[in-house]
Formats: sequence, structure tokens, C-alpha cells
Amino acid sequence: MNHTEDYKHLFSIYQRILDEIDVGIHVINKEGKTIIYNKKMVEIEGMNVEDVLDKNILDVFTFHQNEDSTLLQALKKGKTTKNSKQTYFNNKGQEITTINDTFPIINEDRTIGAIEIARDVTKLEKLIRQNIHKKGDTKYTFDSIIGSSEEIKAVIETSKRATRTVSSILIIGETGTGKELFAQSIHNGSPRSSAPFISQNCAALPDTLIEGILFGTKKGAFTGAIERPGLFELAEGGTLLLDEINSLNPALQAKLLRAIQEKKIRRVGDTKDIEVDVRIIATINEDPIDAIAAGRLRKDLYYRLSVVSLFIPPLRNRKEDIEELVHFFIEKYNHIFGMSVKGIEQDVLNQFKKYDWPGNVRELEHIIEGSMNLIDYEDMISYTHLPISFRNKPQFKDDFSSESNGSDFMITSGKSIKPLEQYMEEAEVYYLRKVLKHHDYNITKAAAALGMSRQNLQYRMRKYTIQKS
Repeated sequence: MNHTEDYKHLFSIYQRILDEIDVGIHVINKEGKTIIYNKKMVEIEGMNVEDVLDKNILDVFTFHQNEDSTLLQALKKGKTTKNSKQTYFNNKGQEITTINDTFPIINEDRTIGAIEIARDVTKLEKLIRQNIHKKGDTKYTFDSIIGSSEEIKAVIETSKRATRTVSSILIIGETGTGKELFAQSIHNGSPRSSAPFISQNCAALPDTLIEGILFGTKKGAFTGAIERPGLFELAEGGTLLLDEINSLNPALQAKLLRAIQEKKIRRVGDTKDIEVDVRIIATINEDPIDAIAAGRLRKDLYYRLSVVSLFIPPLRNRKEDIEELVHFFIEKYNHIFGMSVKGIEQDVLNQFKKYDWPGNVRELEHIIEGSMNLIDYEDMISYTHLPISFRNKPQFKDDFSSESNGSDFMITSGKSIKPLEQYMEEAEVYYLRKVLKHHDYNITKAAAALGMSRQNLQYRMRKYTIQKS
């Protein structure tokens, strides 16, 4: 093997090593042009190698000031930086945040380039910013809660009484019932309303990150750690909402219990405590007793959090609120979409009241939003405007079909003229269901009556998601 082949062989090994390293590597020469840009850096900065290689970094990236580039500081000033956070923009204008170690490359007392080792914290930075609500950003108050049922009014009254104290609150309710709406309403109705309201979904991040986000980090505590206050410090004087508290591991729950009891926190990697004045509101989407029995919630943390317990009823237990909620969401999306839908047809509303709504109020809102996206010139939401995934639910198909007879098929929507293709498809689905129901969903008998093969009928049943209720 000659020297050229040796060089090529070593270069391929070197390139493979660079691309397998789980940190970004970016090297510039003395002119500020990129000469090395590894695979991880491509992932972090969302660009192709050819977008960066052999180009001056100021022609590719945008910094708040040129001096903010740690690579240029290393090149021009011979400055070494470690664990330095840098926020900048790629050639598409997308914001990127990294934690960098940057060094000048020196040869015979001359700086001939600079190297940067970067770790991506873009998502983490955005998540932290999204969780912080300054004064005025918490839009929900008790007036935002829609419903006049006895069940919801009882919870509102209990919540209003809770605004007068600083005790911890545990809000219990299924997904989509409006737990954060109640948490914001309590904050805005309390003397803490002028202070921050900060929320954190405990299930959204791994344990390795959530502790640092909650309690803060001390610079150098671990690789990439910078001096950062946690959400407890950022919520000083205000309210910290911890969503899905049962997703925290037991060790972290113990640290949270200590913080609540002692009103002190300790940043990750630090040795001193920091006093905090924060009201804790926690939410859980299951019965807390079940969570304790299954080891998902510490008993001592439960007792500390549940000084005030609010049980948000699922929508199936307050169905008298459905009509009021439907009209509220119609008005909301009329405003957003610039539409003038007047309401919903009674047969659809009747079916809404029969449905159990496993996704609760959030699911109902999504159905109304989806329906209004399918409305053309009609002024009422009808069955044909409902999202297909909702219409295909077994409990609705036969109910809606049976309300029509063969002569006035599918005039449930009113009086609108539909495109021929839509009408023909609905007619086919209606007739297939009718024949199948007549033969008690016996495929062989129904196919014979329809004059088609079993395979053809089964294909159409799969296509239209037709199945026995």
C-alpha cells in the first residue's frame, strides 16, 4: 500500500470517527471558512454539509452580533470557552441554541483555525420559554369555564375558595377535562396573579432533564451544564403548575416533597439551598389511590399536595353542558376562521349526548373545529360535516342511517346539494349498511343479496370502515 492509499485509508477512518461522535464538530481555518463539519453538526443545525463547507461562517449563520460567535472569538482573540451557551440562526432563519466548548488551533505560536464542540439544547430552551407565562399571559379565569351543570358549578365554587389560601392543590381529572384552565383561573383569582404562572408537563421530558429544569443547575455540574435558575426560582412569588405529577420517578417526587415542605430548593450540582415562595398546583389524570397502589405516586407527596383536592368531572358526567360547549366552540371558530355558522343540527347534537367522550371537552372542541373545516356554504353543522373518524364510530353509523329511509336518503344535513361523488359514496355506504343489518351482518347472505362476491363486499366494508355495532 503506497502513501496515497494510506492517506485515503486514514482519512476514511477519521471521517467515520467524526460522524459517529454524538457531539457536533465544526472547524474553521484562519480565513473563517469551514473545513470540518460532522454528521451530528448537520443534525443540530439542520443544514447540508455543502451549505457550510468551504464557506465563511458569517455568510451562512446569523448572530446577534458577530462577536457572539464563539468560533470567531477563538480565531481572532485566541479565546478558549467552555460550557458556553450560544443562540444563533441557520441559513433558513431557524433559531439554534447550543452549549459549546471552543478552542483556537495554534501552530508555532500562530492561530491557524478554531474548533467547536457543540451539544444541542435548542428544544430544551424553547420548552423552558414556552412554560414561562408572565403577567397577562395566563388568559383563563373562572369566566372562561363553560357549563352550568351542578357538577361543574360545584368545582368552580371550591376552586374560588382555594384562591384565598397559599396551600398546595391537587387537580384530578381525565385527559381533556380542563385541568390547566382551572389552575390558571385559581392563579388569576389569587393575590399571586401579578407574579409568574409557570407550567411544566412532567411527562414531556426524561428524568435526566426534568430535575435540572425544576430546580436549576450549577455551572459544571455535568457536561454542558450552565448556571441556570429552575422553574421554582422563575415562579418566585407566583404559581408553579406540575402537570401529570404521577409521571415523575419516586426519587424526584421525594425531592419535590422536600422543596414543598421546606420551601427551599437546591440546584443540581450545588451545595447551598435557595429559599422559594411558590404555590404548587399539581394535576393527575388518574385516581390518585390507584397511582399510589401502583407505585406511580408517593403517598407522602399525595398528602402534601392534596391539601385542597379538585375533582374535574368528565364530560360524560355533565352532558347537559354539551350544547353550551358546542355553541361556545362554534363562536370561537367563527371568529378564527371568519365564518358565520349558526349552530348544529339537532340529530347531531342528540348523538353527541349519547357519546361517552373519552377525550372530554378537548375532544369535543376538536370535533367542532374539524367540522367547520368541512363546511362550504352551509350555516349549520350536520352529520356529513363531522370528521370521518368520528362518523365511523360504530355507535353512530346505524343511528344516523336509520333516521333516513330509502326515499329521502341522507337528507339529514338539511337541504344542501352535495357533489355527486360525495352523494354516491354516502348512498353506497347507506345501502351496504342497510343490507348488512337486514342479514344480521352475515357476509355470505348480504353479498348474495347485493349480487357481489364475499371478497368484494369485505373490501367495501374495510374501505368504509363498516362493522357490526
